[in-house]
Amino acid sequence: MIQVNHLKKTYSNGLQVLRDVNATIKKGEVISIIGPSGTGKSTFLRCLNLLEKPTGGSIIVDGQDLLSKRTDVPKLRQKMGMVFQSFNLFNHLSIMDNLCIGPVKLLGKSRKEAEDRAMELLAMVGLAEKAHVMPSQLSGGQKQRIAIARCLSMDPEIILFDDPTSALDPTMVSEVLGVIRTLAKQGMTMVIVTHEMRFARDVSTRIFYMDQGIVYEEGTPEQIFDHPREERTRVFINRIRDFHYLIRSSRYDLYELQAGMMQFCAKYFLSQEVQFNVQLLTEEVLQLVPLDKGEIDLALRYSEKTGDVSLELLMPAGIVTVLKDKDSSLDDLSMAIVRGLCKDIREVVDDTPVGPRVRVCFEMKKMDEE
Repeated sequence: MIQVNHLKKTYSNGLQVLRDVNATIKKGEVISIIGPSGTGKSTFLRCLNLLEKPTGGSIIVDGQDLLSKRTDVPKLRQKMGMVFQSFNLFNHLSIMDNLCIGPVKLLGKSRKEAEDRAMELLAMVGLAEKAHVMPSQLSGGQKQRIAIARCLSMDPEIILFDDPTSALDPTMVSEVLGVIRTLAKQGMTMVIVTHEMRFARDVSTRIFYMDQGIVYEEGTPEQIFDHPREERTRVFINRIRDFHYLIRSSRYDLYELQAGMMQFCAKYFLSQEVQFNVQLLTEEVLQLVPLDKGEIDLALRYSEKTGDVSLELLMPAGIVTVLKDKDSSLDDLSMAIVRGLCKDIREVVDDTPVGPRVRVCFEMKKMDEE
């Protein structure tokens, strides 16, 4: 369906974003593009429909070179829908008008045809009751679902998604990804730039790992996530996500800490049970540690590859920790709860520029280990 050969993009300031991109996208495939920020993922996507004009190479769509002067570019571009990070709805139009304007003006459909199709699409994304409201009355997740429905109203053969969840509150991400999952089951051809690794693994037929301006490695989700061939891919896949909070005294803001941890858990689709256990573990651990003996760097860590979750405390050396003999001020019940939630508790001493620091790691049990 799309063949990309030796694609290059250099901006006027000399910055080369795409060095030599080669890729094939077949009908019915779901391609997820992953990789570090700044490696050309979004630029590649925007080059596919000429929102960015490449400086070299070719893009062949159904046998026609998109970059050829003889090609009817507007006609070819109608085959490609695009969903952006920032929704791009027409704020002065109702949701129904947002979905109908393209089919009526560009595809020549009657208003009734466009409205009938719009209602089908709104029902598919779960927002039929919002047909006659204004975009300002919608949440971010609802706006992105409307943007997907508007894209589908143009009957595209392929949809390009440019990190569609990056501008959303973590609690709204799942509703948008749910719509994309539905499209994948229906056989829609899609190319998705995403930072949601678990989603990419679940929904994709192939993964492109982009780095240094090229498709550095490609393969099935199993190949890329479990058996990457390239060291750069391996390092990226095995990276750890973390959330940090600095506790300066016993008067720290517990609600701020809990809100930050819950947002982190929601962003990476950790289950409600995991979120509850994270919250409980944190509360009980902080009952066991003196909080007025120096700053404590608390870190919640999550491995996207293994699903492991851990809580770490980095503290000044000399603080009585949960692993040492407890005096009467320490709560035996709290310790029992902590050990019940963890499969391993480790303590090490790190040499840092400000002197020795104690690091205590609480590795949490998975649900099937309890």
